[in-house]
Amino acid sequence: MHTYGHRVKQPVVRISKGRFVPEKYDEVKRLIVESAIPLRPAIQALDGLLYYHAGLDADTNTIVNVSIWETEQAACQMDKLPAMLAQRPILEAAGVEFDKIANYEPAWKLEGKWSFGEEVPSEIVKPEKSR
Repeated sequence: MHTYGHRVKQPVVRISKGRFVPEKYDEVKRLIVESAIPLRPAIQALDGLLYYHAGLDADTNTIVNVSIWETEQAACQMDKLPAMLAQRPILEAAGVEFDKIANYEPAWKLEGKWSFGEEVPSEIVKPEKSR
């Protein structure tokens, strides 16, 4: 990306998305919440991480992992991260089907004020029943 003749360094947005049948929502949500225990320290130890978020949508029965990295090389560390590789078969056994993971070059951005609330240790987070 060029701006006024100067190359602007852009981060990389990495998206991993999966889908599952509605009847599996509670199980998949529990597994995603539990996955934070091994994944948080492993992902935080990687070079170049700017942001990571895992979420679910009950209306579309999808999960998504969104991360932002300083470079594509940094983002690609996730491809070989043992803690992440261990989670995929667990979710697949629960019926999650994953799309191909993609690393995106941002075209533009918008930043605003945002807070996800207080940090709660993952081992005490309990999934809520939503169905």
